[in-house]
Amino acid sequence: MQFFCLELFPFLVLLGVSLSFLVCIGESAIELTENDTIPAVFVFGDSIVDTGNNNNLKTIFKVNYPPYGQDFMGGKPTGRFSNGKVPSDLIAEELGIKPLLPAYLDPSLQAQDLVTGVNFASGGAGYDPLTSDLASVLSLSDQLEMFKEYIMKLEGIVGEERTSQILRNSLVTVVTGSNDVTNTYFGSPLRKSIYDVPSYADLMVSSASSFVQVNSGVITPSRIGVFGLPPIGCLPSQRTLKGGVTRKCVDSYNQMCQLFNKKLSNELNLISSRLPEARMIYLDIYNLPLDVIHNPEKYGFGISNIGCCGTGTIEVAFLCKCTCSNVSEYVFWDSFHLTEKAYRLLVHQILEQYMKDFICEKPFC
Repeated sequence: MQFFCLELFPFLVLLGVSLSFLVCIGESAIELTENDTIPAVFVFGDSIVDTGNNNNLKTIFKVNYPPYGQDFMGGKPTGRFSNGKVPSDLIAEELGIKPLLPAYLDPSLQAQDLVTGVNFASGGAGYDPLTSDLASVLSLSDQLEMFKEYIMKLEGIVGEERTSQILRNSLVTVVTGSNDVTNTYFGSPLRKSIYDVPSYADLMVSSASSFVQVNSGVITPSRIGVFGLPPIGCLPSQRTLKGGVTRKCVDSYNQMCQLFNKKLSNELNLISSRLPEARMIYLDIYNLPLDVIHNPEKYGFGISNIGCCGTGTIEVAFLCKCTCSNVSEYVFWDSFHLTEKAYRLLVHQILEQYMKDFICEKPFC
């Protein structure tokens, strides 16, 4: 058996690739009426939804090598931080748009891929600009600039009128924040020496607010779903590092996540009330994942306190050398990220719960 070496701790804190849970239960696709068609999906965020944008960046936050992708099509590692598909793919699949959401920086990206949406997420990113700088990955500002570049390319393919129609009816999702908590705040002195927990949560919410408002200006009207934080204190890695001998969930981390989620929800409601044509929806990804972790058998899992990779307690990225033989039993793939089975379960539930909020007309929502 492999054991965690304390000498690796500073590196692992930096490597702590983000986990932002998404949701689900069941396997049927989300059904929309003909008038409620969503033609494209655009995703911004971190490693939970990155489908390969980091592959060609000079960063350690990349997983384009085995065993990652072992259950992907053909067992191919693509830069997705899981054994198979990740939430960005599953959202596009559930909505009947396409089976995979390609990375915008994928060198094999085709013109037809742009029409139905692409992925701008970068593993290791966060709301705090310092988080992305420390990891040498694409910040939310970088991702937004790529989105603007994408729009110009799309106009060259389908024209301005069709581009405008696609953008107006598309779904935008933002999934980030976990790296801010685990790496930048609790994992280093760079922010903790300046901010207490409430003020750092405010910094994160301010960044989220600015991002969605700028994004809304690019897409008008807009459908933007912003995911809150999961119970980060229950990640296998955080339980190992901060949960004591018994590897309990870390209450201080979870309390910070709950505080941020409350502040984020209030801020999105405020912005949405000022922008009558926009639908900015807070998506709760704290409560269901917590229940899955505490009651895995209820959802068809057997193991939820360690990952499938290595010892399951700390390994992530290139430390993930060997894997379990029964991945379907696991909620977590590595010490930060979920298995495809868990993602698929969670994504469906989120869409079932919130899709009506995206397609209904104000003030009837």
